[in-house]
Amino acid sequence: MEPLAEIIIKKQEKLKELRARGIDPYPPRYLKTHSVKDILSLPLGGSARTAGRLILIREMGKASFAHLQDSTGRIQIYLKRDKLGPESYDFFKKDLHIGDFIGAEGAIFKTKTGETTLEVNSLTLLAKALRPLPEKWHGLKDAELRYRHRHLDLIANSEIRALFEIRSKIISAIREVMDGLGFLEVETPVLLSQAGGAAARPFTTFHKALDSELCLRIATELYLKRLIIGGFEKVYEIGRIFRNEGIDTRHNPEFTMLEAYQAYADYHTMAELLEKVIVRSAEAVGKKDIKPPFARLYLPDLWKTHCGEDIHQILSGKTFNRPHLIALAKRHGISMEDTTPSAKIFERLFDTRILPHLKEPAFILDHPTAITPLAKLKSGEESLVERFEFFYNSEELANAYTELNDPVDQRERFMEQTRQKEAGRDEEAEILDEDFVQALECGMPPTGGIGIGIDRLVMVLSGKESIREVILFPALKRET
Repeated sequence: MEPLAEIIIKKQEKLKELRARGIDPYPPRYLKTHSVKDILSLPLGGSARTAGRLILIREMGKASFAHLQDSTGRIQIYLKRDKLGPESYDFFKKDLHIGDFIGAEGAIFKTKTGETTLEVNSLTLLAKALRPLPEKWHGLKDAELRYRHRHLDLIANSEIRALFEIRSKIISAIREVMDGLGFLEVETPVLLSQAGGAAARPFTTFHKALDSELCLRIATELYLKRLIIGGFEKVYEIGRIFRNEGIDTRHNPEFTMLEAYQAYADYHTMAELLEKVIVRSAEAVGKKDIKPPFARLYLPDLWKTHCGEDIHQILSGKTFNRPHLIALAKRHGISMEDTTPSAKIFERLFDTRILPHLKEPAFILDHPTAITPLAKLKSGEESLVERFEFFYNSEELANAYTELNDPVDQRERFMEQTRQKEAGRDEEAEILDEDFVQALECGMPPTGGIGIGIDRLVMVLSGKESIREVILFPALKRET
């Protein structure tokens, strides 16, 4: 196999030669009137003008076959010396290669094997490729290479292009549901003076003009709830979220989330909304076997079944009973350090003892107050809040609250989280957001809120096991 460097040198020399002959290898425009999909549906004998990338060439003396590919598919083209003309045909044979973009015009016919083909009578070079396509030098099977060079992945693997078309259809379906229910799509800040709305470590940066440190948002919650306070009754945002956390098959430092808030609603309302979103998203990609209502399970019941005790044993009002939580974790073989935050220990217990049992779609309702400072207390309970997490095939897809609208309680919860952070027990704990609390003091109606992980929803509906597969450009270490 010819080394890659030598292939590139030869292509660069060809580029210089074309320019020396007065041929523009990168013309500014080309009128494309038909996609490949259009041509395949046109009657035989008709004419078409299309454009795309050459992906296969078969030369046969005075005639050649090639395959041209655009975003809608691929089509065979037929080039004959006496039809195209000697000069254009020689140009095709000597100067064009796999990977180049071309424009082609001609008549539609079928070969003896029944393949729809475009007989070319006019040919134009639109962009000269200076690097070979993946199959010419290393294939493109290695996952790291595929993610790092996604453009090559998309060229080489048609199923990857189809996957991201599925993703786009899912997002469109979500917007269709939300808009149809009267929600207003909005945009909130990405650069903040203080991160809030989730328990996560933010990315930080510095703004010279403001002479202040800023961070990237870890959630859109607090700004969206300001809009409910301001008088909007249904709002949502589909946006990028940034969390300075580890990378694995379920986590990427930047990901896409839908957050929605509805006045005069609660977490049960949000469950009904989520069912509509999932069903419509599934229908949009051809899955019609997903039928609500999904199971409603209660975390205290699951905890009793799989952890062997009443969940209140590890809770002390609005905080954890840390000694008992540690003792329970040790009984179940959970690894931890003396400094491991209580919230992390709780999460590991849940992931180890309960998560493996959540194969079917299910809402898990009523979670500890200690890890949910922004949700309303369950009636008659200080240790539990009205919150659900939704799981599908053991993947958490959504998180929803009956939102806390009592500013006094909210301030106290933020203060407790701040104490946890300052004591070194949880560096990801929420901290007091004075601006938000002051906004809440202006009055917020009963409200339901939900966050839906778009990437994970795409994973579930497309059958992919890694979040990197469904993000076009996942986070990677810098290539050396």
